[in-house]
Amino acid sequence: MSATSPSLRRGTLLLLLAAFIAVWFSNLEYRKLVRPDEGRYAEIPREMAVSGDWTTPRLNGVKYFEKPALQYWATAAAYTAFGEHHWTARLWPALTGFFGILMVGFTGRKLFGSTAGLYAAAVLASSLLYVLIGHINTLDMGVSFFMGLGLCGFLLAHRPNVPAKENRLWMHVTWAALAFSVLSKGLIGLVLPGAVLVLYTLIQRDWRLWTRLHLITGLLLFFAITVPWFVAVSLANPEFFQFFFIHEHFERFLTKVHGRYQPWYYFVPILLAGMLPWVVPMFDALARAWKTDGKRTFQPKRFLLVWSVFIYFFFSISDSKLPSYILPIFPALALLIGERLTKLSGRALFWQTAPLALLAVAALWLAPEVGTLGDEEVPTELYRGYAPWIIAAAVTLLGGTLLALYWSRQQKITPAVLVLGFTGLVASQLTLTGHDALSPASSAYHLVPRIQPHLKPGIPFYSVGMYEQTLPFYIKRTVTVVEWQDELEFGFQQEPDKWVPKIETFKQLWREQPEALAIMNPHMYSRMEQEQLPMEEIARDTRRVVVRKP
Repeated sequence: MSATSPSLRRGTLLLLLAAFIAVWFSNLEYRKLVRPDEGRYAEIPREMAVSGDWTTPRLNGVKYFEKPALQYWATAAAYTAFGEHHWTARLWPALTGFFGILMVGFTGRKLFGSTAGLYAAAVLASSLLYVLIGHINTLDMGVSFFMGLGLCGFLLAHRPNVPAKENRLWMHVTWAALAFSVLSKGLIGLVLPGAVLVLYTLIQRDWRLWTRLHLITGLLLFFAITVPWFVAVSLANPEFFQFFFIHEHFERFLTKVHGRYQPWYYFVPILLAGMLPWVVPMFDALARAWKTDGKRTFQPKRFLLVWSVFIYFFFSISDSKLPSYILPIFPALALLIGERLTKLSGRALFWQTAPLALLAVAALWLAPEVGTLGDEEVPTELYRGYAPWIIAAAVTLLGGTLLALYWSRQQKITPAVLVLGFTGLVASQLTLTGHDALSPASSAYHLVPRIQPHLKPGIPFYSVGMYEQTLPFYIKRTVTVVEWQDELEFGFQQEPDKWVPKIETFKQLWREQPEALAIMNPHMYSRMEQEQLPMEEIARDTRRVVVRKP
């Protein structure tokens, strides 16, 4: 089917949606929470739900102001309604990722036609980085969803000949979405879309856009959503403003304070791998996005291009980089790719897909080598357990690619795009699900059954020279950190009674207390043994040793 072919029947679309839902939500409970992000963003809402304080976020019992509270609220609500599970900890990123795909499909349909909307949804649902971040408990999918909703609302508000009523509706959706993006991860939720709008206006010289932004009512809506929590948390914690707005925004972007410095080209391989299986169509779509229709109207493809390029380079020049930071460009790229795919012939799609077959063959050939990896912290036997999942993902991708190539040769564009999208989603899910084979080295889950018999109400539990992010969630309590600060430094400054600054103090407390537990790395354990600190080992893995006071 080409872009001029009839749309898929409703029944077929519903079957596709049902299959997509089944695969998308299939593995939320299966995998153990891994360090550091998943443990952190599972524990903060757990403490929020237990304490009843939904104003001041806390990690391990101390104030934690690095991010706003929206995802914490959502996850704490899920815990309250359904219990504390892996799937409830990951529910918010999974749901926002899922609705982000539906949002892109709807927007693509309105802007470029029903086929383009379907293709855009298929592209986003199968892009490797988007799938991975949609199933890992971090804040990035939430902020990407709301920034994407703001983008889509803006595009829908300014499409040609849109009625004034619809312009007003979609602009207020945009303002609300930007407010929730700020509550998801901070000022980037407003600053980046605002900078894109200014840049597009300067390039396009379309000053009329600013008369249709509904600035007064939009800003009132924006502040009505964002201000209450910022005021409440600042009143309860006067130190919040300086730390959150100055340290966490300006210093994070302009300095290496968080130790996440990477070179300017850091995101190049992340984008290339993250857009699989749509890398070649992405370059084709980007190369044609600048071209306008010759009319003095809003140019959605050019706006999407400015959005993608600006946000990509913004984070590339930042001194703080993580792979997930560029996720907000993926909805825009999916819309551009979806629109471009409707213009391709079967022959063109064949040649754009063919390199993927070579990549899949290479992945299948190299996959068994995963079982030869390993080091002191992640042993070879764990990688051996991961290797079959990588092989299965490579086989899935190769099979889907070959089928897509066959249908492309038959000029059946829609089946080719959909099978490539579905197999990309399945291959991504297999890769992620199989990662649980490495969890014994990256999660405290496997230690807890051996710790549980020794946990008693009121017994001290020390975390010596480290903070194991996943442990408090699984043991349902906080620990006392010893001679370690890192991200908890600000909280300890505000509440110094909640940690032990020196190892010597810990050793004195340990000897005085009748019962106590402690977790430390193997090197610290060897040191304590040499110093003849009375300890009995009760659990161990490659990264951690848990002891009790005998």
